[in-house]
Amino acid sequence: MSASHRRALDAPAGELVVLSRSLVEEVTEASRTSPRRRIIQPFHKSDADLLHRMFNVIQPDSYVRPHRHLDPPKTEAWILLRGAVAFFTFEDDGRVRDCLSLEAGGDHFGVDLAPGLFHGLVALAPDTVIYEVKNGPYAPVNDKAFAPWAPAEGTPEAPAYLESLREEFRRRFPEHR
Repeated sequence: MSASHRRALDAPAGELVVLSRSLVEEVTEASRTSPRRRIIQPFHKSDADLLHRMFNVIQPDSYVRPHRHLDPPKTEAWILLRGAVAFFTFEDDGRVRDCLSLEAGGDHFGVDLAPGLFHGLVALAPDTVIYEVKNGPYAPVNDKAFAPWAPAEGTPEAPAYLESLREEFRRRFPEHR
């Protein structure tokens, strides 16, 4: 499968991986050509690893369906290395609980998230790069519990929902219009 149709790239080989500007640029280019407009560069070597570390590179037109990590419960931490996001947490019924403006190099540049909380994001700048850490192991069947009130990725309703999240962000942060 080509990089443009994959959700994640292959983990770099070796016991030491240097996180570099050139690696960020390679992953960023892959996100630009991905149909999902985002891609993950894992640094853990196996889905079975107990700690997953990765770059998550996302473009502003990518829809990340709100989800939570409930069964098994998984904590997550994100630090923005480049760009900006609107980060959301949600009540179980879909109401926005928190809406945060996160920006690389800004006053608020990341989050540490407890398990079981619905969350999602909208990239606000092209080539946004997030360093993400999450408990493993990874099993696609139970890694994420998608929010039942949010449209599935790729559906006709998804772009309108993405725009509604942008509108909520602009309402709460009018200085970012």
